[in-house]
Amino acid sequence: MEVKRDILWRVYLCFIGMVVLSAAVLGRALYIQNAEGEYWRSKSDSLHTRIINLEADRGTIFSSDGSMLSTSIPYFNIYIDFGAEGLREKNGKRFRENIDSLSLSLSGLFADRSTSEYKKLLQAGFRKKDRYFLLKKNIDFSQYKQLRQFPLVRQGRNKSGVIAEVKSKRLNPFGLLANRTIGLARENAQNVGLERTYDSLLRGATGKKLVRFIAGGVAVPVEGYEIEPENGRDLVTTLDVNIQDIAENALMKMMVQNEAVNGTCIVMEVATGKIKAIANLGKRKEGEYWEDLNYAIRASEPGSTFKLATMLAVLEDKKAHIGNHVNLENGVWKVGRRTVYDSERHKRTEVTLQQAFELSSNVGMAKLAMNYYAKNPMQYINHLRKLKLHEGSGIDLVGETRPVIKTPKSKTWSATSLPWMSFGYEVLVSPLQTLMLYNAVANNGTMMQPYLVEEIQKDGLKLIENQPKIMVEKIASESTLSQLRTCLEGVVKNGTGKSLQSPFYSIAGKTGTALVANGNRGYSDHIYQSSFAGYFPAENPKYSCIVVIVNKPHAPVYYGGSVAGPVFREVADKLFALQAQQIPVKTALLPPQDSTSFYFSGNSSELRTILGKMKLPYRDSVGNADWASVQMDTNFRTVLHHKPIAGKIIPDLRGMGLRDALYVLEEMKIKVVAKGTGKVKVQSIDAGKPVTKDLSITLELN
Repeated sequence: MEVKRDILWRVYLCFIGMVVLSAAVLGRALYIQNAEGEYWRSKSDSLHTRIINLEADRGTIFSSDGSMLSTSIPYFNIYIDFGAEGLREKNGKRFRENIDSLSLSLSGLFADRSTSEYKKLLQAGFRKKDRYFLLKKNIDFSQYKQLRQFPLVRQGRNKSGVIAEVKSKRLNPFGLLANRTIGLARENAQNVGLERTYDSLLRGATGKKLVRFIAGGVAVPVEGYEIEPENGRDLVTTLDVNIQDIAENALMKMMVQNEAVNGTCIVMEVATGKIKAIANLGKRKEGEYWEDLNYAIRASEPGSTFKLATMLAVLEDKKAHIGNHVNLENGVWKVGRRTVYDSERHKRTEVTLQQAFELSSNVGMAKLAMNYYAKNPMQYINHLRKLKLHEGSGIDLVGETRPVIKTPKSKTWSATSLPWMSFGYEVLVSPLQTLMLYNAVANNGTMMQPYLVEEIQKDGLKLIENQPKIMVEKIASESTLSQLRTCLEGVVKNGTGKSLQSPFYSIAGKTGTALVANGNRGYSDHIYQSSFAGYFPAENPKYSCIVVIVNKPHAPVYYGGSVAGPVFREVADKLFALQAQQIPVKTALLPPQDSTSFYFSGNSSELRTILGKMKLPYRDSVGNADWASVQMDTNFRTVLHHKPIAGKIIPDLRGMGLRDALYVLEEMKIKVVAKGTGKVKVQSIDAGKPVTKDLSITLELN
């Protein structure tokens, strides 16, 4: 009995002990979890470290004159470690002494919260001992500089707990200008343009940084444990900001006027193949235009601009001469079960090959192809291959679509493929490839490879310089080239491009109008692609240019000479005005002087004095205005008109003497470059354009 009682006592004692111990363990666990949980969790997280990547500063893309087209700018995310020892020592004395002045400074800088709101925000973070409290995101460098001088912050990271995380944003300072060609450096999507092509160089070398994870999985940098990234290389492009602006504005004006779907304008330097401008505009659903796709390198049926290749083949094979005749059959000719139509109806029959080209006759080109190459189509196609039309242009841009030049072995080859190819259908080439052909004719037969990047630099030092590259030494004989140039000049003098003539310089080129298929709807929507390709001045070509515009369905105006041609002419006119000293003026086409027609401008009181001294009667409609123009009306009477001069709008300076023009422009703080003597004949910036900062204008005097 005594033994049994002794055993039971021990069992009870053990049981009570286990209950007490279990209660103690459970109570301690609850205390640790609730009262000390945050502290121990942060301790646990602090044991975890990891090496993360540090992205390098992306390289800058420059224009040929050093303007920044795309660059990276820093921005900062600001955090506070409220657990920093310097901030919490002496029961947070440093924090309490500076919180009022810091809150006032933050409110003044960011203007998004009041001083009291910032104070409550900081106090809440301090009470919670937040180790990575987000104060502000995406502040720029100027704001960051001011922040560093604020109370508490200026005492340094250890005492203030302030942590600055540096990021970078990609910025295109010129916005729309060449946006698609330059490209977009996007974080969550594939880059395009030069940003994509040269991504590995622009990106640089990634660095490394050791971080420690604190409560909530937030990573805090560990000082002294990082490898600096190597910044990306810089690109100097061949693009000229002024020429790009001219091309973009001229294209935009016509796109808006004709409600076009999309369009491109490319300007190339004849001797080198350097792309000086490449504008691409597409219409968005909202109706506005943007550089959405690079239409310059997308293959499509080129239409009549392709006829130059057909003429080259015929002339080079000595099948005919431009003086030989071809029957245009009144603009309608049957080939098998299909009919070839000339786009502009006429009643012409016997004409020379040159005239057929100037008239842009589809019938004429189809007849040449069938007469000379029907038995051996590969002889014609080999010419197209020699011109590299079956290959890409080789330009340094990712995304160029593949051209298509059919052969008799192609699955879609038919009995009518050859004649249709002769005038630009059943082939696919990009506008840039077409421009390469016209540029080669302008460049004495040497085909240059187009390129966009002139130099690759590091820290301002040249690493790589791209030189002009010849793709084809000679596309044709001198005799063929001479005849082609005659035909191209004839288009502007006598043919479909007659409206594009300039009295100051000569243009050579070819219009094109192609019917475009609209998916499953085929050609029923009557969507036309208008184009013009050429070069100027014709005697000594400096630039070649192509304009291709896809019009809306059933557009009332769609011929190449009426839609693409004016864009080409505007680009050429403004380039001539900008660089008149480099381009010889063609005096042969200058209109003769006519004493019955004149136009002068200047100060109104001075003009009245001159007219009075000359005893020349005139009608005065100026009133009290300071500036006026003198011209003759249809009844041969002299009239003094008011010439409006507004401070923020480019004035019409034509007819002014250089002294008056300089006075007006310098009052507007516009830089002036004057060429020649006499009165102003041409100004590089059209009247009516807004005056912008650091504007420069070139005046061509007569």
